[in-house]
Amino acid sequence: MEFVIISGMSGAGKSQAASFMEDMGFFCVDNLPVPLIPKFAELGMDGASEYKRMVLVTDVRAGAAFDSLLPVLDELGEMQCPYRILFMDAADDTIIKRYKESRRSHPLSDENNSLEQAIAAERRMLLGMRRRAEHVIDTTDLPTAKLKDELHRIFQSGRAAAENMKVNVTSFGFKHGLPRAADLVFDVRFLPNPYYVQELRHLTGLDKGVRDYVYEDGQAQQFLKRLQDLLEYLLPRYVEEGKTALFIAVGCTGGHHRSVAIARDLALFIEQLGYAVTEDHRDLSRK
Repeated sequence: MEFVIISGMSGAGKSQAASFMEDMGFFCVDNLPVPLIPKFAELGMDGASEYKRMVLVTDVRAGAAFDSLLPVLDELGEMQCPYRILFMDAADDTIIKRYKESRRSHPLSDENNSLEQAIAAERRMLLGMRRRAEHVIDTTDLPTAKLKDELHRIFQSGRAAAENMKVNVTSFGFKHGLPRAADLVFDVRFLPNPYYVQELRHLTGLDKGVRDYVYEDGQAQQFLKRLQDLLEYLLPRYVEEGKTALFIAVGCTGGHHRSVAIARDLALFIEQLGYAVTEDHRDLSRK
């Protein structure tokens, strides 16, 4: 279980951070009532797969209940619930500028005579959370793209990042058209074609006889090895960039033999690297 609590100054980018973390595979809840936080944590501790990675945004919008937040965090400790606090901050001048641009009201504006006073009051209320935070991100001069990079650096590394990248590998036939959503397309029509072998024509690349024929002269093996080396390099780069889904298409003429055999082995290899993979053969049933 990975449980991240985002708090911090209003206007410092908490919602943007939560949105990026949702793209990273976290289940996100904004402004959950403070007394319900332990119940929310129990969802992840129970081991449900959809709650393995959770983000909770909590701040002074909770009103009077916010005063009970630190005791609730102590309760999480007693539950032996692991969590990390990410505190979002920004300079007062920057926060004031953002509020004026958005024309939104500060959550403490009703209790204070000016925006400056509201910000000062909020800082006092959040002092305990800031002291407890494992990570503090100051967005004063931080572009949105850099915020995304920083969140990936902190929360998206190693195998967890790999598991968050969803890879779809599909075979297809060029005569039926390219898969429109494909990110990477590889053409294997240069490989020996089992279609011209009578006893193999009605089989597919999932059958041993076809696979043996495709790989027989060594070209397919060499091509697959180069493709594996390329993807072993590319996939971590895509993860670092923040990509969460990749569609790889392997094509031959009809989508029955060569592309199917290569796509199958490619999907197995990517799975061995630790990525979540789906395998599909788009044109296998088409003539």
